[in-house]
Amino acid sequence: MSAESSARPSWFVGAAYNRTEDQTPRFLAEGIWENGYEDGKYGDVVRSMRPGDKIAIKSSYTRKHDLPFDNRGATVSVLAIKAVGTITANLDDGKHLRVDWSPVSPPREWYFYTNRATVWRVAPGGWMEDGLLAFAFDDQPQDINRFRNEPFWRERFGDADGEQRFRWTAFYSAVAAKLFDYRADRQPLIEGIHAIAQDMAGLGYLQDRYPEGGTGPLRDICPFTAMGTFNRSMTEDNRRAIAGALAKLIGVEEDPPASFEGIPVLNNQRSWFFSYGDKRGENDIDKLWDLFIAAAALVEADQPEQREAFISAYDAAVEVWGASWNLSTGLYWSHPWEFPTLDRNSRAFLTGRLQMRIPTIGPQKPCSGTTYLKLVDDLKARFGEDSYPVHSFPELSLASWRYKAPEDVQTEPCAAELTSTKDQDESAAADPVQAPSPTEPYDVDDIMRDGCFLEQEEIERLLERLRTRKNLILQGPPGTGKTWIAKRLAFALMGERDEARIRAVQFHPNLSYEDFVRGWRPSGDGKLTLADGVFMEAIRAALGRPDARYVIIIEEINRGNPAQIFGELLTLLEAGKRTPREALELCYPDADGLRRPVHVPENLFVIGTMNIADRSLALVDLAFRRRFAFVGLEPRLGPAWRRWVTERGGVDSLLADDIERRILALNAEIAGAFGRQFEIGHSYVTPTAKLEPGTTREWFRQVAETEIGPLLDEYWFDAPKSAREALDRLLQGW
Repeated sequence: MSAESSARPSWFVGAAYNRTEDQTPRFLAEGIWENGYEDGKYGDVVRSMRPGDKIAIKSSYTRKHDLPFDNRGATVSVLAIKAVGTITANLDDGKHLRVDWSPVSPPREWYFYTNRATVWRVAPGGWMEDGLLAFAFDDQPQDINRFRNEPFWRERFGDADGEQRFRWTAFYSAVAAKLFDYRADRQPLIEGIHAIAQDMAGLGYLQDRYPEGGTGPLRDICPFTAMGTFNRSMTEDNRRAIAGALAKLIGVEEDPPASFEGIPVLNNQRSWFFSYGDKRGENDIDKLWDLFIAAAALVEADQPEQREAFISAYDAAVEVWGASWNLSTGLYWSHPWEFPTLDRNSRAFLTGRLQMRIPTIGPQKPCSGTTYLKLVDDLKARFGEDSYPVHSFPELSLASWRYKAPEDVQTEPCAAELTSTKDQDESAAADPVQAPSPTEPYDVDDIMRDGCFLEQEEIERLLERLRTRKNLILQGPPGTGKTWIAKRLAFALMGERDEARIRAVQFHPNLSYEDFVRGWRPSGDGKLTLADGVFMEAIRAALGRPDARYVIIIEEINRGNPAQIFGELLTLLEAGKRTPREALELCYPDADGLRRPVHVPENLFVIGTMNIADRSLALVDLAFRRRFAFVGLEPRLGPAWRRWVTERGGVDSLLADDIERRILALNAEIAGAFGRQFEIGHSYVTPTAKLEPGTTREWFRQVAETEIGPLLDEYWFDAPKSAREALDRLLQGW
């Protein structure tokens, strides 16, 4: 195969018209493939197909049973290959191709990485794409174990390391599937729920105000409100009891979940997705059912027409009083692996932690259906990244449950601050909420499990210096993990993983006192206003919670001018001066014009990182140095490094020893020429993502030539031949 043909994409195409009329036999008999859309859809894509391109007829569906691996009752995406071939001619009309077909009988099934679009373009280059192409066209087996242990699928199908999370999703999905059967006749559903209410506490809120006057039992219900019966603020035992009773009513066989951790619940005062009958629109409940049905159709077949139907149904349902952001939570309950909840906690996590924007349709309004689906697509694209903080919508909800936004900023009221009223029509629909999350403990053992190459005793010494000195500088050559260890030291110091109590900033030559402490900033009205910087915000947060530890992490602390940036607060950093008695006035007054003395509290700690190999950076002055404990970090290659890169990084175990030997030899040469502060750190040869099997040699060569080589050029800037010779020795015989 030529280089050009190997770089060309291959095509996976459908052969079912109107979803049911399978054209595969005709296509094979006539040696053709036809785009069945009459409206020009996929026309440009079909015209881009070239003679010589590989093509396969595929069928996409889902399955829960008879799979070659343990799917734990979860639904699996399947792609069946029914025929493969080579395009021999393109008639350039956007519809017709001539193909030299070979039937595949019986069809071969491929799992997980699938696509329901009629035309799917698959280009080589990624391991998933390459695996699919080899499976379809070279008759190679699928590496199922690798796919099911990838981040996006690991929680549902991967090898269980300890207790499996998100077992509740099977029950919720099963409830949604059974509720779907009531879409045409809701009377048995609402009557059954009222019957449950007769025997069980917690459902007395299902009383309506009728349009004709008077009150009584709710006469109709939407699927989201039905699922909301066991997703309200109540004890887990009550939630489990109501969930079990509803499951029995509608014929769900799965047991109710043992835990509801991280699942958003409705506000008890407003637990419907619609208003009272005397104010309710005639079709409000129908609109909610329409969205429920459209969501199920989209999950079943993610095609343009299903997307359009979903967006239309979402935009209609969002106008129903009581829906608002609740809609996303209802969709999440129904299809937890396909749709995210946008409750208040999740929105804070998405915008604050993941830096994702969620445009709304207006003030105090939720997002549109188009925005919601784009968010779904953007998140799913990120979930496959090993380093991304979350890898599925249930994990996103759980992380949001545990997330705490920076404590100096509060943008929304907490659940307790929401106005409580018996009249649902007196205020806007209440956001879904999540109960306060438990703390996530973190200690030295967790640092070791995360992949630290230091000895445990060394980490404990670092923590001890930080506790007693309050201010710690981690200094060392490039690539020694200074940033990595700084954040984990902060977590261990706090005793829990709490992002909200860590502030991170990087010093640079343009950073000033006005940026870091306090200064004049432009405001929205075109005027200047006094504003606090990161350091003063951290001081205020720490003063507000004297029982909790706070940490500021300063990257590249010597890249700026620390004495100028800290100003008078440099004096107050000293461990012995962290008391109100030592307080000083700042250069700028408070926002109200008054000058109030400021001190750095005992529970605020500072961790800085310093690259001591950068010749462009000035040495820090003695006044600054006296207030910090300085600890040097060195390249750490050895048993812990070898174990990590082979088990977690995919490095060939036989080659790991050779890599270590080569780096140690290079570092000995560098230390002799320039000093140990210029050695190459272990991070350079620690993969950030697991390597493909058989790629260790090429990976190391690329690291050496594109990362280590340029650094050597900097070291031997006046002797380029020496730099080249050092790189050649590093790769000699490789």
